[in-house]
Amino acid sequence: MCVEAVPPPSRSLTRRGVLAGAAALAGTLAAAGPVAAAGNDTTATDRRAPGAPGRPGRLVIRGGTLLDPATGEVIENAVVVIEDGTVRATGRRGDVAVPRGVEVLDAHGRWILPGLVDAHIHLSTAAEARDAVRKGATSARSGSTSFYQDIAVRELARHSPALAPRLRAAGVFVTPNLGDTVLADPDLTPLAGLKDGVRTADALRRVVEVNVARGADVIKTRVNERAGLPEQDPLAQVYSREQLAEIVAAAGRRGKGVLCHSYSEQGCHDAVMAGVRSLEHGVFVGERTLREMRRRGTCFTPTLTAIAGLAESSDPILAERGRAYLPVLERAVLAAHELGVPLAAGTDSSGGVVDPIGGEVELMHAAGLTTLDAIRTATTGAARLLGLERTAGRLTRGYAGDAILLNGDPLTDLGVLKQPVAVVRAGVLV
Repeated sequence: MCVEAVPPPSRSLTRRGVLAGAAALAGTLAAAGPVAAAGNDTTATDRRAPGAPGRPGRLVIRGGTLLDPATGEVIENAVVVIEDGTVRATGRRGDVAVPRGVEVLDAHGRWILPGLVDAHIHLSTAAEARDAVRKGATSARSGSTSFYQDIAVRELARHSPALAPRLRAAGVFVTPNLGDTVLADPDLTPLAGLKDGVRTADALRRVVEVNVARGADVIKTRVNERAGLPEQDPLAQVYSREQLAEIVAAAGRRGKGVLCHSYSEQGCHDAVMAGVRSLEHGVFVGERTLREMRRRGTCFTPTLTAIAGLAESSDPILAERGRAYLPVLERAVLAAHELGVPLAAGTDSSGGVVDPIGGEVELMHAAGLTTLDAIRTATTGAARLLGLERTAGRLTRGYAGDAILLNGDPLTDLGVLKQPVAVVRAGVLV
């Protein structure tokens, strides 16, 4: 059965409702007042940047130790000047002119890092978006949502930066069985009658087209079944290389990259050869595929947090799966790093539980990366994957005024990344 040949969905019609809803949500949340800061540091939390969460702020962060993940440079007694949500100057105190009348955040005794980037997260509510920011993720990429909530979260972030991470939205999953997601958009409902699900070229293109019409920034698909459901076999392949290539081509015609849920070596290889932009999970990815990823510049987002979480499941099948998969994935991460495959940190948080992206950085280090290289997976590396390499991942002139303050030196103890003392988003203290 083929999808009925109808005109592509109207971008203006479907997108308008998403933006209007997000604007209303942003107004409601902004009116509720500032978000509580993470941690219990009174020096950091009782000083507020001017203005409501609804607009970029002006702020000077002064006195801490600044780390630039790109270079590894450490500046003691540093100053970061943020105006209109953008970094205007950084350097050692005394070398940087501090504008008058700007709120000052005292960072003495703290380390200052750029806001972290979670390259794989599922944000379906305003509370989840706020929690992600409070835990240090000031930029993120969605791993899809069921009803386009991530697109509304992205618009919320644009209206009220302190309430949500800067987000690359993926819309709905391109998967054989859409389930109730066919109700996410009237233009998806013809797919409900497909006998074999979303598998034909027409059907695959339709989901991509609806996502793009809704305003998705990236496209999410899968090559294997899920590891988090005990009744599914994560090594079972659901799409062929040809089907994946159809998705990649449809996305590429609209200027979008594709991230692909994967587990088996054959599935990983097919996804990479089909041209996906990044491989998600990828537990059993092999050397031949990693070498192809290096050649193509394909990024690896292993979501170690999610796999480690399986081992703690009360379900015996999932717990055993997690225990078996985690050491395999750790070896794959180290092999990828040693071969020069780009790595990006992502928690795969979902279901109302937002894991700190700092925990994923810790797991990257446990897999064999140095502390600085592990930090890069959640800063410069993840920012590059999201197309934000000139916006996020560093605190230098022209970059976003997103920062986290830490209670210790992350180069010696990555655990401090999991509990930021304070978070600054677009020049506003969260």
